[in-house]
Amino acid sequence: MTAPGLIIAAPASGSGKTVLTLAILRALKRRGLDVRSFKTGPDYIDPAFHGAATGRPAPNLDPWAMRETTLQAEARRVSGDGNIVIGEGVMGLFDGALDGTGSTADLAARFAWPVVLVIDVRGQAASAAATLAGFVNFRSDVRIAGVIFNRVGGDSHAELLRDAVVDRVPVVGTVPRDRRLVLPERHLGLVQAGEHGDLSRFLDAAADIITDTVDLDALIALAARPALETGAGENAALQPLGQRIAVAHDEAFAFAYPGVLDGWRRAGADLTFFSPLADQAPDETCDAVYLPGGYPELHAGRLAANDVFLDGLREAAERRAFVFGECGGFMVLGETLTDGDGKAHGMAGLLPVATSFAAPRLHLGYRRLRLLSECPLGVTGGGFRGHEFHYAAEIKSGGDPLFSVTDARCIDRGETGSRVASVAGSFLHLIDGDDS
Repeated sequence: MTAPGLIIAAPASGSGKTVLTLAILRALKRRGLDVRSFKTGPDYIDPAFHGAATGRPAPNLDPWAMRETTLQAEARRVSGDGNIVIGEGVMGLFDGALDGTGSTADLAARFAWPVVLVIDVRGQAASAAATLAGFVNFRSDVRIAGVIFNRVGGDSHAELLRDAVVDRVPVVGTVPRDRRLVLPERHLGLVQAGEHGDLSRFLDAAADIITDTVDLDALIALAARPALETGAGENAALQPLGQRIAVAHDEAFAFAYPGVLDGWRRAGADLTFFSPLADQAPDETCDAVYLPGGYPELHAGRLAANDVFLDGLREAAERRAFVFGECGGFMVLGETLTDGDGKAHGMAGLLPVATSFAAPRLHLGYRRLRLLSECPLGVTGGGFRGHEFHYAAEIKSGGDPLFSVTDARCIDRGETGSRVASVAGSFLHLIDGDDS
């Protein structure tokens, strides 16, 4: 039976929706519920925290970058079991791609999931109710089913907020300002879940706070079963890179979408995992190597010294295994990676490119891509949707470009990436194919 669900969203990034989502997930799990969750949009970090809170993997549902069949399949999987589904929004509720689509609101409307809005009320009282009223009335196809006021200053502040709400939207929680509800951040978002030695303690403390300040019974009652299409077909989001794929996975290479990896498995590929930071080489029997994104710029010196790992990549390329790197993986396939202190570290040297984190500058946005030549990713002209999110820069370019690129508004952004023989990569993260 399809589990009921809801989406926790906010007017803007920084409102505290991620920590409140995690606290709610943990609190519901401690009640004995089988809780499932998902993250809206292109995010690698938050889903890992979801998994730590629930013990279940959390997929991404991306209404801009996923084809309808892919989106439906992911929604069916996350809703197919369990007692309740809690989704987390991205940015502000109505914020999406540059073309105006792909927002959390679009996802909520697509599947008729109700929305619980988290409003940061620092420095305001009745004005928060005006914000709520605006969100309630902005789109008729999106139902704001409840509100949680976050970072409340005290009991009198909470009372003012409750009295100001006139839109018949239930106030399901008033969460106080509390340092225990803060997670450390770095340049790409929260410090990764796997890097927290006391994450379980944090989640339990957050759940304690939420249990005292959010009406969990009322929250559960707001959940509704999604409007899913039945009988829709599905292909793998991306075709497998090979029959036996070695996937880099550790704190430096953690940005792989579970939906992509699971799609490869469903298509019959065999996946093995290795840790570059532990100086492990890819499986010698693999016919493809996947280096996902992550934080190699924080570990450049260590990676440069790991000869077993680097020689393993070179050996795979020599025997014509397809070696593919995205973002951080692309940086490691190049000749050098310059860290934030300006020191250049030698990398695998399989692509004639060099990258640098010495002068960080944000590159961000959804992308449409076309393959410029046939390779294990697909045929010449094959389309993809993906995203770009990095601060590093390419200071030397070479090889054959891999993709032609447009942004969400279909504005030409030129060619990108590099390919030499069986090695290829770019700064872009692929999410799904593109049939348009």
